[in-house]
Amino acid sequence: MKRKTILFNLFLGLMLYVFLSCSAQKDREVIKDTFSPLSPGAVKLDGFFEDYIQNSIQHWNMGDLPYDQFVDFFRNGRPQFALGEMWGKAVRSGCMFYRYTNDPKLKQIMDETVNDLLSTQRENGSISCVEIDKQPEESELWERKYVMLGLEEYYEWVNPDPRVLDALIKQADNIMSIIGSSPKTEIVDVGWSATNIGYEPCHIESSTLLEPFMRLYKWTGEKRFLDFASYIIASGGTKNYDVFENALNNVNPWEMAGHYPKAYEMMSLFEGLVEYYRVTGDPRHKEMLLNLFKNISSKEITIIGNGGSDQPYHPYVAGEAWGNTALEQTNPDITRMMETCVGVTWMKLCSQLLRLTGDPLIADYIEKYAYNGLIGAMKPSGDGFSYVNLLNGMKVTDQGWGWKFDSLQVTCCNLNGPMGLAYIPYVATMKSAEGPVINLYNKASFSFETPGKRPGSIVIDSDFPLSGKIVIDLKLKKAEEFTIRFRIPGWSEETEMKINGEEVKVVPGIYAEITRRWESGDQIALLMDMRCKVIDAPRGSNRGGDNFQAVVYGPMVLARDENIDINYNAPVTLQAENGYIDVKQENPQRGNIKLQFLVPVEDGKFITMVDYASVDNWNNGKHVCTWLPKK
Repeated sequence: MKRKTILFNLFLGLMLYVFLSCSAQKDREVIKDTFSPLSPGAVKLDGFFEDYIQNSIQHWNMGDLPYDQFVDFFRNGRPQFALGEMWGKAVRSGCMFYRYTNDPKLKQIMDETVNDLLSTQRENGSISCVEIDKQPEESELWERKYVMLGLEEYYEWVNPDPRVLDALIKQADNIMSIIGSSPKTEIVDVGWSATNIGYEPCHIESSTLLEPFMRLYKWTGEKRFLDFASYIIASGGTKNYDVFENALNNVNPWEMAGHYPKAYEMMSLFEGLVEYYRVTGDPRHKEMLLNLFKNISSKEITIIGNGGSDQPYHPYVAGEAWGNTALEQTNPDITRMMETCVGVTWMKLCSQLLRLTGDPLIADYIEKYAYNGLIGAMKPSGDGFSYVNLLNGMKVTDQGWGWKFDSLQVTCCNLNGPMGLAYIPYVATMKSAEGPVINLYNKASFSFETPGKRPGSIVIDSDFPLSGKIVIDLKLKKAEEFTIRFRIPGWSEETEMKINGEEVKVVPGIYAEITRRWESGDQIALLMDMRCKVIDAPRGSNRGGDNFQAVVYGPMVLARDENIDINYNAPVTLQAENGYIDVKQENPQRGNIKLQFLVPVEDGKFITMVDYASVDNWNNGKHVCTWLPKK
């Protein structure tokens, strides 16, 4: 009897501990998101995006990636700076893909490489490519940030192994033992950016530790981790510029961090600020975030949903810097632009802000990048992504910063690209307190819980974006009143919506919030406005970039492809009326092409255009022409 009492008390104590731990974690977030992702495995895509996701998983994450060699950088040192980022980037996407697929083979790969990495932790707690007596080194904090993010994705989505949390705590404690206010090394004194091209140091990359430290704080509640995050923010993010204050003051992105306003790293830093804001609730931080989103979306994002370039403001930064890219995107002086790492991080930042605010405009930008810049950067073979992506010229190359493993070229971008794919099911459908939220309209099915705590499911039947026809079927255990939000894209100016055959008026650029007593078998039909639009080139600083036009079909950008049109860059006069052009869809000439159209030009002639994402220019010397020169 006494033994039973002891066991019972132990059980109660354990339950109380779990309850208090969960409550503490919940209470650490004073700001609650408007939308939340659905549970792991709740979303199942089919067709369009699913093909890309599975291609990447099979041929990259479960195929070519040399995880053991990535770990060897931590065991034996690395031959080149910053290569320690590779492990974390590869594991992040692998863990997010596991969240989606629950594939045991993928889990085994993640388990093995995490165990391998943990074996490299040094006696001072660091998991680093750098010997203890040389820490901190210029790229080391950036590499350690990715170690932490990789382990955190594993801990959250694959296996909550206490060894992983312990390793994270030791890594964080070691960082804090050497980084901080004097006499420690200041975080903005560790880095490489700008100094490597002969300008005043920026070193923004080290401050991106903000995100993994905030995630660790939310799990542990250890105040020292929050204090270190506060220290990063107080440091301003860079050596010579306070990017947080600059965001608050609406400074242009390309002017926020000196000569080298690194686009990718800046957004990664602000991902951490989202996590910090959720915990602190400081309204100034939300204003910083929304100002940055507004300025990036309006001034940096191009027609394919990505941004950043090497010209005209930053001639030595290889496509990684903000540069008023939305305005300058047709500038003929640009030689490198729109690093895939930039696009994926933009997509991730947008997903954070979408969760936080519920603003449908943010989902529009996610959609634009996913359909164009993201899948357009992916090799048809599934084994990698491009580094930079030109709108006119050689769209895709295998060149860029990275390392060659035997015959395999691995770059930062072909490691980051899969993370963008993994985020598609994460954002496609979400939930609010009132009910489900549909953001993307690819063929899919997903399960959810109603506000009344009953199971439900939704099936989307569509060949979107090949056409604008979408049919959504609802299945419920029991009829219930709640709200379903349907994103009506800003580009779909005349959307038709019917519920059980009854027309519902909707407005572009908002969520259609339909509150009613939903019943199993209810059907929602949507018809998106897929008319082709003609867009004039923005007038940037170089008059040589003025005389161009582009064609957009729904969310998808069209282009001329040298593979099927030797006159791909010949000047033409598009036959548009009131901004729209009447195209004829035809069967694709190449197997990789999703959409192909005959587009009317002068004298009753037509040119062939295909979706930008399908143009296959990997190592074949062919070109793409997205911005068409006017005749």
